[in-house]
Amino acid sequence: MTTQFGDLLKHWREARKVSQLDLGLEANVSARHISFLETGRARPSRAMVLNLGTVLDLPRGSRNAMLHAAGFAPSYRSRDLNEAEMAPIAAALDWMLDRHLPYPAMVLDRHWTIVRANATAKMMLAQIGLDEGANLIEALLDESQLPRVIENWDETARHFVHRLRAQSAHLGGDAWLDQMAARLAAQLGDAAPDPTAGTQAIIATRYRLGEMTLSFFSTLSQFSTAEDIALADWQIEHLFPADEATREVLVGLGGLSG
Repeated sequence: MTTQFGDLLKHWREARKVSQLDLGLEANVSARHISFLETGRARPSRAMVLNLGTVLDLPRGSRNAMLHAAGFAPSYRSRDLNEAEMAPIAAALDWMLDRHLPYPAMVLDRHWTIVRANATAKMMLAQIGLDEGANLIEALLDESQLPRVIENWDETARHFVHRLRAQSAHLGGDAWLDQMAARLAAQLGDAAPDPTAGTQAIIATRYRLGEMTLSFFSTLSQFSTAEDIALADWQIEHLFPADEATREVLVGLGGLSG
């Protein structure tokens, strides 16, 4: 007879495509014990739940769910960035965003809502009526927002479909991410794929802002040691110029020489 904990453990093990034997080896227990945990014939200790969560690389919220299912109190909190104890984190985020100027950078939550943005990113977002608190995926779907300024929208949207699906898979399934990926895929319809797709070193997105076309590629950073649920899901997206013309425009905006 399975238990809620056993069902969750099996779900995540299968989502991570790990056998009972491999999970047991990584967690330093036998495959037989993993089987007993999944079927309810054995009950895990709190330490075992946390160990399995680490081995399976579970999101912090999912580790809390596993603890609750096993009868233990949650281990991770979700704090507001305005709380006093989060002040060092808020300062670190602002430092990273400001140090990236004159290039744009944003802090995004797990569902791609803009938590924070630096001055250049805010200026670009304002061109299409967006600001902190807006959702980038919803803006990508809204014909009056990102689609009207992204010259290579099909290529960008196709890339985001892949990213959203991969992110959902890592989280063990996320209904919102799955829905947005499906909507983007449907909006692409039968759009012919770019014949150069997969041959480039990077995917650059081209934004048409007024008389200018700015081309960017991005990198993502995360707080890998975060113990806070929300913070662990945040990502910092740094946009870099994909060509010299874009770099020159941004350096000019920043009043810098190089």
